[in-house]
Amino acid sequence: MAAKATTISVPGPDGVREVRISSPDRVLWPESGFTKLDLATYMVAVGGAFVAANGDRPLSLQRFPGGIDGEQFFSKNPPKGAPDYVRDVMVVYPSARSHPQLVIDEPAAAVWAVQMNTIVFHPWPSRAEDSDNPDQLRIDLDPQPGTDFDDAVPAAAALREVLAEAGLEAYIKTSGNRGLHVFAPIEPVREFQDVRHAVIAAARELERRMPQQVTTSWWKEERGEKVFVDFNQANRDRTMAGAYSPRALPHAPVSTPVTWDELESVDPRSFTVETVPDRLADTGDPWADLGDRPGSIDVLLQWWQRDLESGLGELPFPPDYPKMPGEPPRVQPSRRKMDLPEES
Repeated sequence: MAAKATTISVPGPDGVREVRISSPDRVLWPESGFTKLDLATYMVAVGGAFVAANGDRPLSLQRFPGGIDGEQFFSKNPPKGAPDYVRDVMVVYPSARSHPQLVIDEPAAAVWAVQMNTIVFHPWPSRAEDSDNPDQLRIDLDPQPGTDFDDAVPAAAALREVLAEAGLEAYIKTSGNRGLHVFAPIEPVREFQDVRHAVIAAARELERRMPQQVTTSWWKEERGEKVFVDFNQANRDRTMAGAYSPRALPHAPVSTPVTWDELESVDPRSFTVETVPDRLADTGDPWADLGDRPGSIDVLLQWWQRDLESGLGELPFPPDYPKMPGEPPRVQPSRRKMDLPEES
């Protein structure tokens, strides 16, 4: 018989809130046995760092009513019945349609999202009150088949050097899977298209320096056994799992900020819903000062212009995006999905 609903105490800026958790013994991760109450308890433990990283941003919830092996869906609009300490903000999607999107301002709001069966949290790279202008440049290093986390580590270190040459300070976190996410705080004075171009410029520079290790090829068949620098994660309404967000994988991993000094020795599989609270308590938050020293993307945009003048143009957008000015023919990430012939 399912356990009755319980409440969990969540400290926050306005004192302690009691958040109701229904079906607390519902198993979300069958392999590890972690339950809904375990996840809510995790969110209380990491609440301050979680809100610092993901709060005050439009947020999408990836919800799993029956656990990670069941149905899932993305919830962008604020779910009905949200408490008064959960707010929303109007954002503009790539289609030019406007709609309210959830914003989390305190740990209790994150615990409430867990009550709504949220496992993965996807924050925008922009602030709620200025959602059109990102304050974070984000680059996803995605190991392709035949490569793994250990291949992403040297790529991340080289990318850090590239960004430093462009005047940006880079921060790093595990993706919660096999990849790495590199963030750089930026001044929120440029819109998404400009930030995308800055990401492409950095990605191309990284590819020049590590041509055998990384790729910017959109076609999956052309990437080879390399780390893909996913430039399309820089688009409006494209998000990645936030810092301290769990992932819907069997061992309940967490996308975890790390220091650059420890990057070469970390095992991303060791960062889980069970272990990250103790790590955070013992070592502190490596991202505690992220945003204190925002940089400019002007140098990266100069590199973008240089590449344009040398004949390198726009790279493809995702197939579900509206057509953009100067964009090459719209493509899927795989030729096989399009039933197109391979190029020689």
